[in-house]
Amino acid sequence: MDSPSGAGLGGADPQLQRFIEVETQKQRFQQLVHQMTELCWEKCMDKPGPKLDSRAETCFVNCVERFIDTSQFILNRLEQTQKSKSAFSESLSD
Repeated sequence: MDSPSGAGLGGADPQLQRFIEVETQKQRFQQLVHQMTELCWEKCMDKPGPKLDSRAETCFVNCVERFIDTSQFILNRLEQTQKSKSAFSESLSD
């Protein structure tokens, strides 16, 4: 996967490139978690109080579960797409 931050590192050490890719992925994941937290908070919290009521707690659980389900679906779809591209490339080289 090409990353914008790694675009100018064509001749750089492969370990450094991999490190940058991993750190970029970590940053993206943290951004997603932050966005998910903000989205679920806005959706589920009517008024902040000393503790969560059962409705808000259920809402948070459902919101997070949908986020996880969606993330897993996207990852599976990307993996399938990557496998299809690899198989297609291999069939062209035969």
